[in-house]
Amino acid sequence: MSISTPEALLQQLAWRYATKLFDPTRKIPPADWAALEEALILTPTSYGLQPFKFIVITDPAVKEALVPHSWNQRQPADCSHFVVFAARTENTDANVDRYLARIAEVRGVSGGSLAGFRKVLVGDVVDGPRGQIALEWATRQAYIALGNFMTSAALLGVDTCPMEGFVPEGYDEVLDLATHGLHAAVACATGYRSEDDKYAKLPKVRLPASELLVRV
Repeated sequence: MSISTPEALLQQLAWRYATKLFDPTRKIPPADWAALEEALILTPTSYGLQPFKFIVITDPAVKEALVPHSWNQRQPADCSHFVVFAARTENTDANVDRYLARIAEVRGVSGGSLAGFRKVLVGDVVDGPRGQIALEWATRQAYIALGNFMTSAALLGVDTCPMEGFVPEGYDEVLDLATHGLHAAVACATGYRSEDDKYAKLPKVRLPASELLVRV
């Protein structure tokens, strides 16, 4: 079932922009936020492993504590919901086994039937090539989630601002991420634009399709 037309999709993608000023008095309705959280969970990842966690922050004190680590940008404090995409710093056999147990639970199969898949996973993400660059690989997966989240928000008329302009180690400390084997990869402020944000009225600048698209 389609929930949008091509025209409506492009309209919302043109409407969205990296919001610089949020209206701190406007909060995302619970039903809309619940849908956005589910969109995060439904994000596709390599092997389906989901090597990350989404830290959803609404506590004003915690949001304010992140501002000094965000180059003093106010988006974390002023938005409705601030999401930190925290990547797993290493992959372990336990991570793989938890995922396989979930497959068995959801699909109603035996754990033994997944032995071959387990061997592939451990041979790649634990002992193999991706295991050697676990944090880098997990960060790439987190960016897939970021893109999915921003598009979903735009379709609901919710503003976002993706943020790399922060000190990851500062976020890790405030949120106690290292204790849990996580590292702040990227973040996204979410809420509603302020009427005072001049960037909301500027035309979107993109290179022409002829310079970006290669059709084979």
